[in-house]
Amino acid sequence: MSRTTTSPRRPRSRRALVATTGALGGVALALAVPLMAGAHVSVSPDELAAGDHGVLTFSFAHGCGTSPTTALRITMPDGLTSVAPTLDGDWTIQVERGDDGLVSAVTYTALTPVPTDLRGAVSMSVGLDEKTPETLAFPVVQQCVDGATEWTQLAEEGEDPHALDAPAPVVTVTDAEASMHGAHGDGEADTADADAAATAADPLGIALGTGGLLAGAAALVVAVLAYRRRA
Repeated sequence: MSRTTTSPRRPRSRRALVATTGALGGVALALAVPLMAGAHVSVSPDELAAGDHGVLTFSFAHGCGTSPTTALRITMPDGLTSVAPTLDGDWTIQVERGDDGLVSAVTYTALTPVPTDLRGAVSMSVGLDEKTPETLAFPVVQQCVDGATEWTQLAEEGEDPHALDAPAPVVTVTDAEASMHGAHGDGEADTADADAAATAADPLGIALGTGGLLAGAAALVVAVLAYRRRA
């Protein structure tokens, strides 16, 4: 008389629990990463040419934890020849000037606190001269209904700025001649792309391509019919 031996099976409930826990952990991590990245105060564009003018936009999402944002105080770095905050109906603007008469800081105060689930932004026009440093750091103090966050940290040489807990927005200043050369290079690339697009849109090329597709489809039909007859 033979005896049948069956191997024990792991309870399905335990496997389901492990799978569910892993899935929830992955979802939580996926949601946490963009929230952490979006918490920083960023500046756009993050690159300007020496001797040029540009409009900088400082944006943020989330306040101090879950507290709505009430104000942003942005300190101006050395090397700017002019600063003109953008008038916005959602913010009041207070300008501070140094002994030299230049703008040293700008405070934007929200008429209505910005909730943590909305993006806020302020902007200003800035002017650079030929002696502007290679990097311009704009320390920002984010005031909230409860508490404040100081975005003032600067990366040391060789340090990854993304590893900082509260990095200050930084604009890189490029050489004016290099920027002009880059603009010409982009123009040549655009011309090449346009030529390629024109070639692709050539009617003769389209007709030949369409004819090739039709011929291939006809050959496939003939091959299928021949196979069925043999079968």
